[in-house]
Amino acid sequence: MFIAKVVGNLWATRKHKSLDGAKLLLVAPADPMTGELLGEPVLAVEKNLSAGIGDMVLVIDEGNSARGILADKKAPVRTIVCGVVDSATVGGKTCKWH
Repeated sequence: MFIAKVVGNLWATRKHKSLDGAKLLLVAPADPMTGELLGEPVLAVEKNLSAGIGDMVLVIDEGNSARGILADKKAPVRTIVCGVVDSATVGGKTCKWH
């Protein structure tokens, strides 16, 4: 699990049926206090959270957990956005993102 910043959208004219209604987002690991990108973007599925470009999100990068969130044991998914970060506190300092 890691905190990431949404840096882009991906569109597909055809998707696996388990991804109906889901968005495909590009997310990059990021520092939760500064928003500084810490790694390369990866593709993540997002469903029902309304995350978009610029949002800080919580990402799970493990297939069984991702499929559990989608409630589909056969979904071809490894990485999924499971939350939108409102704020982060590190060392007594708080950064609000929403």
